[in-house]
Amino acid sequence: LPLWGFDGSSTQQAEGRSSDCVLKPVAIYPDPARTNGALVMCEVMMPDGVTPHASNARATILDDEDAWFGFEQEYFFYQNGRPLGFPEQGYPAPQGPYYTGVGYSNVGDVAR
Repeated sequence: LPLWGFDGSSTQQAEGRSSDCVLKPVAIYPDPARTNGALVMCEVMMPDGVTPHASNARATILDDEDAWFGFEQEYFFYQNGRPLGFPEQGYPAPQGPYYTGVGYSNVGDVAR
């Protein structure tokens, strides 16, 4: 899989003026929940695609004998063509409060 660039300011991994980050796939596993699906494990890299980002704990994981791992799901809920929780007119509040949970008060039961 190719490297994939993303806006690191959206995940609080970079400031807006210099927010380029890169996801580097390091392992692919079959997704047991979806036919022909895959789970892709990635490392966060600097824009050069070679230097690990400061938040990239995977870069040194082999040095840590006591490492623990967890998974994070990311998905979006829409209602009437807009992400759940977005206003009907105008734009939502600045990102941060909603980045990881637009409409969290409405979809918490589903997420749990």
